[in-house]
Amino acid sequence: MEGWDPNTKSTLTQIPLLSTKAGPRDGAAWTQRLKEEYKSLIAYTQMNKSNDNDWFRISATNPEGTRWTGKCWYVHNLLKYEFDLQFDIPVTYPSTAPELELPEIDGKTQKMYRGGKICLTIHFKPLWAKNCPRFGIAHALCLGLAPWLAAEIPILVDSGMIKHKDDVSSTSES
Repeated sequence: MEGWDPNTKSTLTQIPLLSTKAGPRDGAAWTQRLKEEYKSLIAYTQMNKSNDNDWFRISATNPEGTRWTGKCWYVHNLLKYEFDLQFDIPVTYPSTAPELELPEIDGKTQKMYRGGKICLTIHFKPLWAKNCPRFGIAHALCLGLAPWLAAEIPILVDSGMIKHKDDVSSTSES
């Protein structure tokens, strides 16, 4: 964790680590892992809210907990930019991190793969591998999606690739 800013370190140390090494094909062990995932996500969400840093909502869309959808947002120049968020839990989870997708900005940045999957290969995947199985969905959001949004959204907005919803609606009304 050396080289990380104090806020990131503080946030990361407050997200509960997971202990069950199980994926979607592991039956009861996966159910236990899913309970740990929810506890970790709840703790991370509560911490964000208490620090006035609420920036995402997600939930499992199937009973097995293998498909997740929600919203994430980023505030730039006092304007809130909101995006659909989705991902599937890979069958090799937790050895393999989930691929986080923002489908509506697919193709607007080079730091994204087909389908709106954000690029996490260089910085995040080695960190995930080193911390398997202790990292979970909350850690992927904290150390993967949050820095990606912070790095990419201002550039996309300033270059005109992303428009604020109020700008889009006012130009369509004219």
